[in-house]
Amino acid sequence: MMESKELALKIAKLLDDKKGLDVTVIDIAQRASFADYFVLASAGTDRQAQALVENVEDLLEPAGIFPKSIEGKRSSGWTLMDYGDVVVNVMTTKMREKYNLEKIWGDCESLQINQSWEEENDR
Repeated sequence: MMESKELALKIAKLLDDKKGLDVTVIDIAQRASFADYFVLASAGTDRQAQALVENVEDLLEPAGIFPKSIEGKRSSGWTLMDYGDVVVNVMTTKMREKYNLEKIWGDCESLQINQSWEEENDR
């Protein structure tokens, strides 16, 4: 089984590869009991957000990684995917600005996702 940090970074890469906007990984382990990492990504439209969610699901399933649950309707502008220690929030740009999760979790460390991927790929 993949470690939660590794899974969070893998999901962030999948979102980024599919043109997710402002993909961010926040380490919430010190402040939250329900998860270790939040992965956030924005999309311009509900349709693009849905495509991001489906892409993550489709590419993790072959590895035997399935979400415990997925919350949010197609047209709600916000979908939450619960992978246990990793919670993925895919939302429209408008919803992300409205709820500003980065500010709420502002005292938590954000991982430099691009740097982390390059380190992984250099090994």
